[in-house]
Amino acid sequence: MQSGHSQDKSAQFLGHFKNPLLVAFILIILLLVAGESLSPGFASIEQILRLLIVAALLGIVAAGQNLVILGGREGIDLSVGGVVSLSAVLAGNVMDGSNANILAAIAICLAAGAAVGLLNGIGVTLFGIPPLVMTLGMLGVLQGLLVVIRQGIPSGLAAPALANFVSKPFLLSLPGIIWLWAAVGLLMAFLLMRTALGHKIYAIGSNEKAAYMAGIPVRLIRIMLFALSSMFAAVAGICILGYSGTSFANVGDSYMLSSIIAVVLGGTPLSGGKGGYTGTMAGAFLLILMQSILTTLSIGESGRQIVFGLTLLVLLLFYGRSKALRG
Repeated sequence: MQSGHSQDKSAQFLGHFKNPLLVAFILIILLLVAGESLSPGFASIEQILRLLIVAALLGIVAAGQNLVILGGREGIDLSVGGVVSLSAVLAGNVMDGSNANILAAIAICLAAGAAVGLLNGIGVTLFGIPPLVMTLGMLGVLQGLLVVIRQGIPSGLAAPALANFVSKPFLLSLPGIIWLWAAVGLLMAFLLMRTALGHKIYAIGSNEKAAYMAGIPVRLIRIMLFALSSMFAAVAGICILGYSGTSFANVGDSYMLSSIIAVVLGGTPLSGGKGGYTGTMAGAFLLILMQSILTTLSIGESGRQIVFGLTLLVLLLFYGRSKALRG
């Protein structure tokens, strides 16, 4: 009896480590300790704050990616990098260093993001194009458009107020971008857990046919998810402009793979139907932390991409495959 009781306790203890959110927090602590040992000051408050700013940029992109993935049907939005770049270029050229043009830039970027997302959603739902193919094709269109327009040359300037919002203390000594990310986190938690729409998103991701038979407007909601994904990417593009000061045609390229990894790191399987944004927030910070350590180790961009790709493959083996794969 004693042996069986101790085995149950051991199994219960080990079961906690199947929780991706708990694993992410443990890894964050371990990486901070490792970073501090490699480079004293790595785990200082100032450095953690800088990492949080970069993580917030990724986390905002990942919010939209999270919604698309939760919606099931192996939904992935590969066009987010292109939308980030387009938004940064549009915002930079509309603002052109003037605070007076911030609202106009935000409106134009959100409208452009919504248009791209609507096209993605319509292609996936009405024309039956697989999300992977549709969004990859849209990414190619956006990248080609940006190259033709800007030819790889930096253009436009961030408004001073935007730059200060992203990088300077805004409230309680924290930059505005961190408060914005916190607001996104609260909004996502409310949407997914406290609204009928959130429950419908989980229902569609869990079993699309059953959701349709229950009267849920599956196509309309899926189109909306792609529109929201692109709009979150557009917001991130505006913030990235404030962070860098100017925009490049390929400034958003690194966010495509990273946003997917952050979602899976947070425990949302690519099959959809379960998970949440709190884990994705932890996954975004963990990923930025990994990137910072790789930089500390003098590993170049190509090496970091290899590590990220391998990380995604490993995560898919553990968290990406659900017992109830959706058909």
